[in-house]
Amino acid sequence: MASGEPSRPGTEPVDDIDDIHEWISFGDSTEDRTWMFDATYLRSNHRCIYGDGCQGILDGDATELAQGCCSYGAHFVDDEDVQNVVRAFTRLDAEVMQFHSKAVKKGFLAAGDDADDGTPVTTTRVVEDACIFLNRPGFPAGAGCSLHIAAMRAGERPLDWKPNVCWQVPIRLEHSTDDEGHVISRLREWKRRDWGEGGREFHWWCTEATEAFSGSDPVYIASRDEIVELVGQEVYDRMVTQIERADWVPVAHPTVRRGDTGRT
Repeated sequence: MASGEPSRPGTEPVDDIDDIHEWISFGDSTEDRTWMFDATYLRSNHRCIYGDGCQGILDGDATELAQGCCSYGAHFVDDEDVQNVVRAFTRLDAEVMQFHSKAVKKGFLAAGDDADDGTPVTTTRVVEDACIFLNRPGFPAGAGCSLHIAAMRAGERPLDWKPNVCWQVPIRLEHSTDDEGHVISRLREWKRRDWGEGGREFHWWCTEATEAFSGSDPVYIASRDEIVELVGQEVYDRMVTQIERADWVPVAHPTVRRGDTGRT
């Protein structure tokens, strides 16, 4: 939150002590792995509210900029991620991408800061203080990600066109391995900390905003394609069987509980 700005109910960071979630966990019969799913988040009605009140990820309210999560270049996870967007870019033109001519002339890739292990990181290039693929308000094809807009026009899934991080947020899949080589894979909400040190400086983050918990379907249904892409159809189906058990409803999301109790 920007210094000196008053907090608004439902938008201040959630304290760790209040960040209570319930999880579903089961083993994988095909490999040495345990899957864990944040049932509290997946059963919530959280949704992306880009263009409908999203304040962005800067250190002050940036609603009018309509940048959403795109104020910085998207970090690619690997070369396959890069090449997927390269292929998508060949299907764009100046009608659907505001900065298409700049991307053609100078490229749309940039070198980001190295990862913690020293691995070079590639990002999308920043133009006029936001991702080069972001159309600004007033652009005829519409504000927002030009890759997303072009995919929708083509009748295809935006997740097949965009950098991995862009279609995954605000869902996050992370893996860890214990001393015996057993893998634990956790699918959960994307939190401030997942953006690195800068996340603490965000004026606003959507999973802490009550207005973003207004979807018509729970996350596990609304984001089915994204979750299946991350974990596979079989694992997704097993998760759904457990998350829809009639004898159990996980505790409500902390942001929703906070809003219900009027905490400020």
